[in-house]
Amino acid sequence: MSIGLGAVPKTFGERRVRKENERQIRADGSLAGSGTLRTETAYERWSASAGKLGTRPAKPDRKFVVALARGLEVLRAFTPSEGLLGNQELVARTGLPKATVSRLTHTLTKLGYLNHIERLGKYQLAPAALSIGYSALVNMRIRQIARPVMQELADYASASVALGSRDRLNLIYIEHCRGTEGVMLRLDLGSRVPLATTAMGRALLAALPPKERDWLMGHIQRKEGERWPKVRTGIERAIKDLATKGFTTSVGEWEPDIAGVGVPLALADGSGVFAFNCGAPAFQLSQDKLENDIGPRLVNAVRNIESALTGL
Repeated sequence: MSIGLGAVPKTFGERRVRKENERQIRADGSLAGSGTLRTETAYERWSASAGKLGTRPAKPDRKFVVALARGLEVLRAFTPSEGLLGNQELVARTGLPKATVSRLTHTLTKLGYLNHIERLGKYQLAPAALSIGYSALVNMRIRQIARPVMQELADYASASVALGSRDRLNLIYIEHCRGTEGVMLRLDLGSRVPLATTAMGRALLAALPPKERDWLMGHIQRKEGERWPKVRTGIERAIKDLATKGFTTSVGEWEPDIAGVGVPLALADGSGVFAFNCGAPAFQLSQDKLENDIGPRLVNAVRNIESALTGL
């Protein structure tokens, strides 16, 4: 399951997140084998990010700016665990031609979104890039309302509680709280966890309209390959659990030593679906405690957050 934060050895969460990100680079969005990013691929990648439905359009989208999409792909290549990247590494991660990457990194540096570390021949995100993400976070009202409720549950459970929003085939943490005791995971604000195998990811999938969920599951199937039958079983179980219990679980399905529960929240204004989790290393949370204590408490916490958001 996806879980919040903290300070546990890399073998619990950090290494798995890095592997998932590497697989995402290879599988998500169908990068062209020739090393170029096809126009239709850029559209497909944008569609997955924005949550659009349907298949590739019959006609090219004349409003879609491929150059902008390519620049954003370069910025997306930087992760919390890989903050310094050279042009060759960016070529490998984006599938863009070397000359294109070189022009993009030059432009992004001139605009202040990248810093060039000449001694290393690598780039890192600059404050201008940070300002975009910070502005997005500050204007998410759900974070301010949810945080005290999340912290109360985190302290009760001696676990981590996180709030996530979908980013392609992952969830990205936009808020998290640590319990005052217990062992936490090395995940933090901005960390990504997979939709397919975490409790919060499955909760979000289960809450989506069937057409959108099926479309995403098609992308997940392509990404997971031979693991797909097992992954699909977990997602189908989560859909049933959400309908009957109000929450989903994941025990050792994302990372062998991690257990947790997830609950979705679809905003009343139709602006999106979020997901919450509560989890910790499995030795801290038994299956019985998840099912009969933490799960129902997380459902109640999310309903309180929902009521506060709608002013009820």
